Amino acid sequence: MPPLGRLHLITDTRPGRDPLAVLRAVLPVARAELVVQVRVTDDATDREAYDLARLVVSACAPYGATCLVNDRLHVALAVGAAGGHVGADDLPVGAARRILGPAAVLGATARAPGPAAEAVAAGASYLGVGPCHATETKAGLPDPIGPAGVRTVAEAVDVPVIAIGGVTAAGVPALRAAGAYGVAVVGALAGAADPGRAAAELLGALTC
Repeated sequence: MPPLGRLHLITDTRPGRDPLAVLRAVLPVARAELVVQVRVTDDATDREAYDLARLVVSACAPYGATCLVNDRLHVALAVGAAGGHVGADDLPVGAARRILGPAAVLGATARAPGPAAEAVAAGASYLGVGPCHATETKAGLPDPIGPAGVRTVAEAVDVPVIAIGGVTAAGVPALRAAGAYGVAVVGALAGAADPGRAAAELLGALTC
């Protein structure tokens, strides 16, 4: 697997959002440090997911950025994405690995050491860990685990831990100190007045 970027941008496809505009602003800043997770709303069709993912793959290629597809692994394969990400309610990690093959990037969601270790044993390339802080981007999430929770997972596995949930540039140092390799964001970039500048601030915090 190629080196994993530290800044993960999860597409915000809710009404009124323009994920491609955000991506175009962030790519020249983050380049190969960017991993784009194409996530669509539950009511989006496979065709809509495919059309977005295809455009994301094309946009990422010149910058060396990585494109993954959340949940819909058949879409990841169809567009030639680098891999996918599965959450707790998606396919089991082992099944996802069999679908994507041994060389693909495969992320899995975890928030405790036991499930995290199981996901890695089943074939996860990295773990999305959280929510770290309260967030309104996604409904129905469990209580935040904070940097302390991230630390317990990071100490239990030997793959990159990507902290997610209410992440801001100001909060990155504490997450890095807790063992997070990188961070995944939605609102910190999709809701920013200047996504490129916001990406630069996040990357600065991640690499200092």
